[in-house]
Amino acid sequence: MNLGIPERSSLTTRLSSYVFSLTLILTVCSVHADAQERYALIISGASGGALYAERYERWRATLVSSLRSGFRFQDDQLFVLAETPGPDVGRASREGVRQVIDNLQARMTVDSLLLVVLIGHGTFDGTDAKFNLVGPDLEAREWDRLMDTLPGQLVIVNTTAASFPFMERLAAPGRIVIAATDSSAQRYETRFAEFFSSVFEVDSSDINKDGRVSILEAFLFCSEEVERWYERQGQLATERPVLEDSGDGIGTEAGGEGMDGLIARQVFLDQPIESQVKVYPEFVELFERRDQLEQQVDNIKTRRSDLTPEDYRRELERLLIDLAKVSSIIRNKTQ
Repeated sequence: MNLGIPERSSLTTRLSSYVFSLTLILTVCSVHADAQERYALIISGASGGALYAERYERWRATLVSSLRSGFRFQDDQLFVLAETPGPDVGRASREGVRQVIDNLQARMTVDSLLLVVLIGHGTFDGTDAKFNLVGPDLEAREWDRLMDTLPGQLVIVNTTAASFPFMERLAAPGRIVIAATDSSAQRYETRFAEFFSSVFEVDSSDINKDGRVSILEAFLFCSEEVERWYERQGQLATERPVLEDSGDGIGTEAGGEGMDGLIARQVFLDQPIESQVKVYPEFVELFERRDQLEQQVDNIKTRRSDLTPEDYRRELERLLIDLAKVSSIIRNKTQ
């Protein structure tokens, strides 16, 4: 799969051209997503100074606010750890992390979804990667063992420097792992967390305009924003984000070739359709229309080889425009 992102104008086209004839395993993953109980663990670690403390606090608070307001995560679904604990915020320490994992172990099932986001400093000693916590750190191998205790779909986003070795260690079937860097040599401070913290609130991150932002779309959007940030600074990029969901530990950059992205494009943080209908029963027809259009988009993609390029482009464009209109109405009515 090519996680194509050469320019903004081609993002929708590139994403739309992905192979949709997925295996039965991926189909099952998609079905499970509709019944998922959602959880999130957001951690901003040891800052090492006032400048970083303010920055990490801001990014963490932005992401937490987005999960609460945009995705309606409830207090018992959202776990937040930070350098300085406070109301509804625990301490970002080894003990704090393990307590949250113990809590999640007792609550998660094979149908659960957990988002883990690490914001702060990361290091690599040549053997194992670490995320800097308050007090002793947890090495990537320890994080891997903790994640092994949790059932369900795991989405792990390490936004720190030298996070590539962390991704290598945590890659496994059933996990989506995103790292801010594609090499252990990339050890400068990263900007990925800045863009990931607000990615679910930015309309342009919905690349295929279906009214939802998948984990793949979030990754593609943030990757491009990181590249643009360095261009604005007149600097060579010292971070190249990678996404890994095939379990091989290799990872793929936006624009790269590989097997990654097939699962991430199907995973969303918003409420499944059944939950939306329960919350907004008066909009059931809109939800059903959106689902019908999404299915039609998938169908036209599977028939691409049977159509002329012009017919395929015209029909896909028509469906995507209709889908964008319905999705916009849903967003406006449910905000």
